[in-house]
Amino acid sequence: MPVIRISKRSIENITIETKPIIAYDADLSGFGIRVSRNKRSWFVEYRPVGSKNKRRFFFGSAAVLTAEEARLEAKSLLARVQLGGDPAAERHKKRTTPSFQTVATDYLDEADKIAKANPQEARLRPSTIKNYRSLLKRHLGPAIGTTAINRITQPDLSRLHQKLGVEKPATANRCLEFVGSVLRYAARYGFIEQGWNPTRGIPPFKEKKCERFLSEAELGQLGDSLREAETVGVPWEIDPAKKTKHVPKKDRKTKIDKLAAAAIRLLVLTGARKGEILGARWHDLDVSRAVLMVDGKTGRRPVLLSAPALEILTSLKRTSNFIFPSQGEDDAPRFDLNRPWRAVRRHAGLEGVRLHDLRHSYASVGAAAGLSLPMIGKLLGHTQPITTARYSHLADDPLRRAANSTAATIAAKLNGGVLSAKTKVKLAS
Repeated sequence: MPVIRISKRSIENITIETKPIIAYDADLSGFGIRVSRNKRSWFVEYRPVGSKNKRRFFFGSAAVLTAEEARLEAKSLLARVQLGGDPAAERHKKRTTPSFQTVATDYLDEADKIAKANPQEARLRPSTIKNYRSLLKRHLGPAIGTTAINRITQPDLSRLHQKLGVEKPATANRCLEFVGSVLRYAARYGFIEQGWNPTRGIPPFKEKKCERFLSEAELGQLGDSLREAETVGVPWEIDPAKKTKHVPKKDRKTKIDKLAAAAIRLLVLTGARKGEILGARWHDLDVSRAVLMVDGKTGRRPVLLSAPALEILTSLKRTSNFIFPSQGEDDAPRFDLNRPWRAVRRHAGLEGVRLHDLRHSYASVGAAAGLSLPMIGKLLGHTQPITTARYSHLADDPLRRAANSTAATIAAKLNGGVLSAKTKVKLAS
């Protein structure tokens, strides 16, 4: 293998007979060129720190880089080696590093398996996994899906976050949270360095929390509508969000099944999450202790059953391992309550109220009754006090009664112990 002073003229003078020729530079140790009949490629040879074997790293073509440009690049590469780098290994890692789409899909598939096989150990709930898959398909996949997991940058994420946040601040924040989780998962498997996370430093958008509490009057309306819906049925109405070709028949009714009505009642009587109630199994019900063990957002926890809640459960027939079995699959839990809930809330005049608002209402009534926040948190299965703090706001009518009662006492003192007839009427109403 010849050693020459590499220059434009010297490499042009290399003659090829049969096999490619390797030539080393006389001035820069480790720098060289491989010349074949149709290609000239620059390379450096080096021995990585702590290794006994040499490596040859090709970094460019003589058709693109001049001899002097190649010499400068070779010096830079060899300097990296002196500092502990390994250009060949780094290139291999870059080429074999999976894309964000691949890692994110693996992360969700693994979480899904754990959630199904061992719910109490699951880090993500099925509903969260479903939501993350949607975010990956609609937003993150098109934006950064093909990007190698270790090539994602903070500016890329910041631009996506700002773009989504114009109209959907909550969606933008959930995307950031999901990316952060995927990056932590990638670090555990060595695709990126531990602690590297470009989502840090991107401020989340402020989100408006939905805190809808049913008043006592609304709870009464809900109860009336549930009874009517499961017995004679409530008047059928066209859903404005859906198109229909046919005029509804006169006096058409929507009747809901008794299991759906029971599930809705349990949600408001226990404050449990929808997934906790629908996923409950009969063997987790302890009638003697009035406790139902559920797998929820914070893991496996007990739901304390009041007498009305226990009465509902004991009145149901056992047709499956699940208390609320699927209507279409054998031995599977019911998926949702959307259709019966829409019919009931429409008839009750509670448009816009979500099933999750029944949980808010349970907490609000408890707070109005004087329960402490820690006690409410225990009932709801919260692990952080700050989560329970949002339920400290009371529903309108309990708060108004408290205000009226307090003001009435003060007014009576100010007026010599006598309340006006107008004030008495308002207090009585």
